[in-house]
Parts: sequence; structure tokens; C-alpha cells
Amino acid sequence: MKQLGELLIQQEAFSEIMMGNSAVVRAMVEEGTRVVTAYPGSPTPEIGGAIMSIQEEQRPFYFEFSVNEKVATEVAFGASVNGHLSTVFKSVGLNVAADSFVQLPLMELVGGMVIIIGDDPGANSSQNEQDNRHYARMAYCPVFEPGDPQEVYEMYRDAAKLSKEMKMPVILRLSTHICHAKARVSFGPYEPREASREPRFDPENGPYIPLTEKALRMKRRALEKLDRVAEYAENSPLNRLDDNGNKRMGVVAGGLPYYSLLDVLFGASTRPDIFKLAMSYPLPRQRLAEFCRSHDEVLVLEELDPIIEGELKAIAFDEGISVKICGKGEREDLIGEYKPAKTRRILSRRWPQLLPAEEEQSAATELAVPERPPQMCPGCGHRSAFHAIKRVIKKDIISVADIGCHTLGALPPYNMGQVLLCMGHSNGTGSGLSLFNDSRNVITFIGDSTFFHAGLPGVANSVYNDHNITLIILLNDTTAMTGHQDHPGTGKTTHAGVGQKIKVRSVLEGLGVKHIGETDTYNQKRLGELLKEAMEIEGFTAVIARHPCMLKFTRERRRAGHTIQTQAAIDQETCNQIHHCVGLFACPSFVRHPGGQVTVNQDLCIGDGSCLQTCPVNAIELKKVDEQ
Repeated sequence: MKQLGELLIQQEAFSEIMMGNSAVVRAMVEEGTRVVTAYPGSPTPEIGGAIMSIQEEQRPFYFEFSVNEKVATEVAFGASVNGHLSTVFKSVGLNVAADSFVQLPLMELVGGMVIIIGDDPGANSSQNEQDNRHYARMAYCPVFEPGDPQEVYEMYRDAAKLSKEMKMPVILRLSTHICHAKARVSFGPYEPREASREPRFDPENGPYIPLTEKALRMKRRALEKLDRVAEYAENSPLNRLDDNGNKRMGVVAGGLPYYSLLDVLFGASTRPDIFKLAMSYPLPRQRLAEFCRSHDEVLVLEELDPIIEGELKAIAFDEGISVKICGKGEREDLIGEYKPAKTRRILSRRWPQLLPAEEEQSAATELAVPERPPQMCPGCGHRSAFHAIKRVIKKDIISVADIGCHTLGALPPYNMGQVLLCMGHSNGTGSGLSLFNDSRNVITFIGDSTFFHAGLPGVANSVYNDHNITLIILLNDTTAMTGHQDHPGTGKTTHAGVGQKIKVRSVLEGLGVKHIGETDTYNQKRLGELLKEAMEIEGFTAVIARHPCMLKFTRERRRAGHTIQTQAAIDQETCNQIHHCVGLFACPSFVRHPGGQVTVNQDLCIGDGSCLQTCPVNAIELKKVDEQ
């Protein structure tokens, strides 16, 4: 049986069960993509994993994880204007790249460029439910919206062809369910092509400098291209009518809502006509107008904001069509994924005669599922850091969180991080909190990946303006939260193996930070001392709290054949059940029983020993596994 990496570059046509994030990589291969860039983030990181499953010497394109989404977009843009088909992918991070993205449709992208967005309705792994379709309309950038892995594959190929033909960027908008769904996908053949290494950038293909009168000329050209794409949308078989002979009720849907609708209607005696949208921008205006004209009522099913609903109502008004168009009937319709249960509720609310509402589940049959908040892994260095910090700070201290695994420090029992905005914000926000503040210390947190992603400007600003804050850099030598991707601080790359390692301390020193403390987080006493010392100094100070990601460490050890030799154990005679191990340190390996006794879950404990120093009576000890 072939491995994923072998399948993705197999020359013969084949079909295989794949998730959407893997199917799109095969589409990249078949379409002759030459440069792929990204910044990791769910729900799209498995795209990078699928790419890296192809051995580097056999990989038919260049791939890198860039330091952030903006840089990734710019690298892909540079490759495109040099004549190479490029792709950039990210989760809800188009806002980070927006400064560059909004310029792309003004340019002549001679190689073509596909932008893969992984939107996250339901905020499964994001801090908001950002609807990136707004960015597409602001920048005049076409959008394809697949609904299953087969469509992910097909629409990437269509998007790439359209992009090369129009010399403009095209968005392939995925969502969490589309990225992670698995289905059997039929793939075409792949014919390897020798990549030209001759630079093909020609400024005459531009202009590429959007200044003065050129900017307006470039905008006119972008709008002309969009008009041509609108004609493409009108004629594309991807936008299609499912004619069920029902001229009273019609539904417009695409992506996940379309397939949820089919699931809900399975076995129904009466079905509405359905217009399946594959391109949500620009809309096939005339075909939608005809659909509205031939139906009494049209229901729009779309996740997040009522964008298509509003545009469809405008089309009906402009065309003088007397039709009732409805969509977001309640506030809750603006929130979350349109999975079958939600789609059914919306449909039955609109047309109860078509689909009666399901009876509410009785209290007797409801399952009480306890809340299970996210938590840091056993042995996580961040836990040791937060435990040490909590012991030395005052209760009125102001602490600012950032994005990463360490964001979980905001939860009990640590309560470290009282405000969160976005990646890299902590230093800027902390600086603002320090102004007109003579009594409360301000500490800010950031991880090493986020430090390189968006933290550097905030540090430079704090040093330059001499803001009175202490930055704690939680360094774990990976981008842990999204799947252990490398970053500039690791000295490893996705394309050459070994790269230039950029040391966080050297960067801080280069920016002019005069006071820097550094220790391993497992040395909790020393970390507390360094933090107290830093907070007593007026101005900007930094503490580097480092420890390798233990999830990554233990996985690598296990792959190398190593097993856990020791684990924590509780000396029940010494333990006086004050529960610091559970209530303050809160490693998930500790189990508190109804009678107050604490034991260790051996399925979770990795034997790292970071917990030993947390017990005031020294009741925690390490024992060999065979002695447990």
C-alpha cells in the first residue's frame, strides 16, 4: 500500500479516500504549481503535512512556512510575477496579509496565484468567526467554494487555470469541515514537467507600482478582469441547477450548507429546487435572476454573514423580480457551522410543510456531557512557567496574553493573561496599559513562533519609547499549537532541512533590550527570581522562559524506540491532601478522588518530574515504571 506522499506524485490516474487538505495538494501537483507558501493555522495545517509527506527531492514545487501570512503572500506574489504558478494557504489569517492582498488584483500575475483560505465557522480553533468573503469583494478577487474533497481537487484546478488566464489571484475558500472531511476522490494523471529556472520577471508586464494615475488605471484593469470572470461564472458548469420541479420553493447554497441540505432532504417526498453555487464571487447574476424569477420563495443558506443573501436581494430589486428572498432569520443563523441539524432547523422554520421540525429530545433521554476545557499537555513547560510566575506576582498585576498554546494560561488555575487581541499584540497592548500607570506592573506573554510572526514591531516600539513593561517569551522551539512546524528560531526549513537559526536573545539584544533574563521553565525558583528582578527595573525588560515542547519531544523519543522509564507517584503517607498538585499546578496526570486522595494517571504521566517541586510536603516522587 502506497504512503500519502507516494500517492500525491503518482503519475497514473487513481482514486483514493482523502481529506480535503490532502486532495488539494494532488491538485497542485497536477496543475504544475511551482511555489507554495503558508503560515500554519487550523484548519489548513494538514496541507503542509501532506506536502511534507512527499520526499523533498521528489517534491515538484518549492514549499516554505513563512514567518507570517503577509510574508507568505508576498513570496507567492513574487514567484507569480516571475512567471510561476504559486499558492499561499492559511486559516483565518487573510487579515494579517490584507495590506499586500488587496493590491494583488491590481497586478499582472503572469504565473497565476491561488489563495487557499480555511475559514472557521463555529470558531473550532480560532478566536473569531471571520468571514473572508468580505476581503474578496473589497479587493475584486474571485472566490471558489468547494463542498467536499472531490470539489476541493477540481476547483483548485479550475481556479489555477482561471488565474493563469486572467493573470489575477483567485481564492479557494475552504472551511473547517471541508478541510477535514474524507471522501473517495478521483484524480487525474500527473505528467512531471521540468521547471524553468530562467527568471521571467518583466516590469513591462505591469505596471507594478500603484502610484498616482497608474493606480486608477490598474483598478480599471482589475474591474475589467472581474467582468470577464463574471461571464465565466455565468457559463461555468460548476454553478448548476438541481431541478426538482418545485417552482414554489427554491434554495441557493454552496459549500458545506449545500451538502447539509442534501443530507436533510434525503428521503423527503418533496424537495425544493436548488441552485448550487460553486463561485460565491462574482455571482452568476443572470442565472440567479432567472432562478428567482421562476420561484415564489428563495431561501439562501450560507454560513456566517448574509453576503449572498444581500446581493441576491439587490439582483431581484434591480431586475424588478417579485420574489420573497429570505436567509438569516435569527441572530443564531449568523453563528456557527451549517451542519445538518442546524440546516434542518432553518429549513423547517421557513417551510414547515416541507420539513416538519423534529421533536425536542426529552430530558430523560438527553445525555449530560460535562464541560471539558482545553488544557496544556502533561509536562508542558508553560505550566511550570505559569506556576512559578503566579507565586511571585502581586494580585493586582496586569497580564497580557498572546496567541499560542500558552493562551491556555488564561484559564484557571493560572489566570495569566487578562486580555487577548491577535497574534503579536501583547507588547503593543501592554505598552498602552503601562501609560499613566504608576502602581500596577504590566507583564506580557508571547511564544517564540509568534515573536517572529508579529511580535518584533511591538518589541521595537517598546524599546524605542521606553515603555515600562516586562515581556516573558515562552520559548519551546516549535510552532506547537498548529502541529509542530518550524520557525526561524529552530534553524530548520521545509525545503533545505537546515537553515539559519535566529536566536531570540540575539534579536532582543540587537533591538536594544538591555535587561534580559533566561532560564529553563522547569527551574521554577530561578524563573520567579528573574521575573521579580525584571519587574523592579524601570523600562522595558524581558525574560526568556524556555523548555522544549514535551508533546513533540515524547513523540520523537517514542519514534526512536524509547519508552517511559519513570513516572510520578504520590506517597500517600506523606501527602496531607492540600492539593497544590491538582489545584495550583494542575497537571492533568493528577486525579483527585471524592475522598480527597490524589493519584497519578499512568496513561498520561510522561515522567518529566516538573511536578516534584510543586508539593510543599514533598509527597510527589519519581518511581520506575515497573515499580508502580
